Amino acid sequence: MASSRRFRINRPKVIDEAFDDEVVIINFETGSYYSLSKAGADVWGFIGAGAALGKIVEAIAGRYEGSRSEIEDGIQRLIAELELENLIVADGAKEPGGQAETRAPAAPASQKTAFEPPHLEKFTDMQELILLDPIHEVDETGWPNTKPTSPKDDD
Repeated sequence: MASSRRFRINRPKVIDEAFDDEVVIINFETGSYYSLSKAGADVWGFIGAGAALGKIVEAIAGRYEGSRSEIEDGIQRLIAELELENLIVADGAKEPGGQAETRAPAAPASQKTAFEPPHLEKFTDMQELILLDPIHEVDETGWPNTKPTSPKDDD
């Protein structure tokens, strides 16, 4: 794994919302939505913060109990899956200030939880609704737009 590789969330086609230790992600292009929890939610947060893969692995290894190779492999598989679903795209930019924010410091060894390889859960049950929803296709004028009144309408 190239530790300096970076990715970014594929905005505006993709939005996300964090809830405790879970992140819900919606891809407006496909109508699918996804869930990441535990280490997967942390990885998503680091991608959003602009962290390079090496920094992400370091941060996850600092928070979870597991071998470095197991953590690297799990993160590599998750990144590949996120790319395949077009939720993230490669970002050639350098990290801001040389180091991205990694949310919280490493946990003391006594507080680390066991590392479980991140799993991206995909849901397609609401595809039709998400794809039909006109709100995600709104421009800067908003929605719904009222038609301007013409002088004839004032009579």
